[in-house]
Amino acid sequence: MILDTLQNLLNQTGFMSLEWGNYVMILVALIFLYLAIGKGFEPLLLVPISFGMLLVNLFPDIMQSIADAKAAGNAAAGLFHYFYLLDEWSILPSLIFLGVGAMTDFGPLIANPKSFLLGAAAQIGIFAAYFFAILMGFNGKAAAAISIIGGADGPTSIFLAGKLGQTDLMGPIAVAAYSYMSLVPIIQPPIMRLLTTKKERAIKMEQLRPVSKLEKILFPVVVTIVVVLILPTTAPLVGMLMLGNLFRESGVVKQLSETASNALMYIVVILLGTSVGATTSAANFLNISTLKIVALGLVAFAVGTAAGVLFGKIMCKATHGKVNPLIGSAGVSAVPMAARVSQKVGSETDPTNFLLMHAMGPNVAGVIGTAVVAGTFMAIFGVGI
Repeated sequence: MILDTLQNLLNQTGFMSLEWGNYVMILVALIFLYLAIGKGFEPLLLVPISFGMLLVNLFPDIMQSIADAKAAGNAAAGLFHYFYLLDEWSILPSLIFLGVGAMTDFGPLIANPKSFLLGAAAQIGIFAAYFFAILMGFNGKAAAAISIIGGADGPTSIFLAGKLGQTDLMGPIAVAAYSYMSLVPIIQPPIMRLLTTKKERAIKMEQLRPVSKLEKILFPVVVTIVVVLILPTTAPLVGMLMLGNLFRESGVVKQLSETASNALMYIVVILLGTSVGATTSAANFLNISTLKIVALGLVAFAVGTAAGVLFGKIMCKATHGKVNPLIGSAGVSAVPMAARVSQKVGSETDPTNFLLMHAMGPNVAGVIGTAVVAGTFMAIFGVGI
């Protein structure tokens, strides 16, 4: 009996049940943890994602679905499965947008509406990746879900994958999107330096005009009305983004603004990050499709960055040198990291150059732009909200 008991205990250990792929993913999770904690790459995102990745590869049943649990005779599904359902139902991505809106100052965009053009130009990377994905054998819906990685917007990637029924690809898509968001300071600068001259990088822009409180209050209302009337499928993301911003700018619901931008936001990040990380079990993640998704995401992000910078160069020429092309790279919606990168690259050329607020315009425009592109794909494929 003692030997049988010990044998049963041994068989229950992870050492006996895990495969080589699980150990590979455990190593990847540890690398991500190092990047988040040791290097400071978007720790609020990478810590929960990498720990979810670690847990699901140590104990795969933590993501066991309700159907699989019933088949195995268990009373309930795995803990992270319930978190993941909130991703599939688009609840967590929409709540993230509520928090982002409550944290975002759209003043730079209002002060310089031309920033919308730079935010739009950066979305070219998404459409480039879409056609590349088609060429690589993905169907239309899968290609659309993958290509949105180019916006460097994790919540939108998760939202669109769920709406287009690509839940089997949601894990790799989300991890790629959040990874590229974290790696913005590494990926973007070489592209920015390659496409600009030292003279262009040294351009100093005029100080933005002051924006009135009335303008800031009207902005979320007007954007919601215009965008949702034109493209109703954007309502969940754009609507929640603008609701959060209205909380912030109205000045009469301070408690709601603080809750959306702090407590609620961090709770949602924990649930979203761990559930996304938990989709990366070895069985789901170590395959050719995942490698294609990671490659396509990099292509989308690089093309989007390049398109933003090149359009910035066009605006520079059109304004006779009043626009620094570097701010175009902030058109991807990695807020505020992409804007900080524009500032960093510009200050390398001239330490007295201050581009951050100018770059925030295209940066927040990119958030709206990526949501609009997601809504466009939903409309193309006839998917409702």
